[in-house]
Amino acid sequence: MVEYFLCMVLFCLGLYAILIKRNLIKIIIGLAIMEYAMNLFFILLGYKKGATVPIFSSLTEPHPEVMVDPVAQAMVVANVVIGLAVTFILVIIAILIYEKYGTFDIRDVNKLKG
Repeated sequence: MVEYFLCMVLFCLGLYAILIKRNLIKIIIGLAIMEYAMNLFFILLGYKKGATVPIFSSLTEPHPEVMVDPVAQAMVVANVVIGLAVTFILVIIAILIYEKYGTFDIRDVNKLKG
């Protein structure tokens, strides 16, 4: 139960960074923290204590009640790859904004909008 609370705390920390902070880099880090909190939550949903990997062979009889859920693990792997690409694109956009306006502060960028 503590693990789920940790997921919620991490998610709220990332949400705080997105909503309150004005620096683009801190906002991107907050988004990444929220993503990692969701990944941890999905891993915890598929976890069973004392369970085994769901690999079937012709010698063993499958017992689904003692196996972990592989779908959650596959979703997290896909989510990590997609999240890395999104973070990479956001950092590139932040660098371009810095080159154009000379600041990472979104308040200053909004003032220069014209």
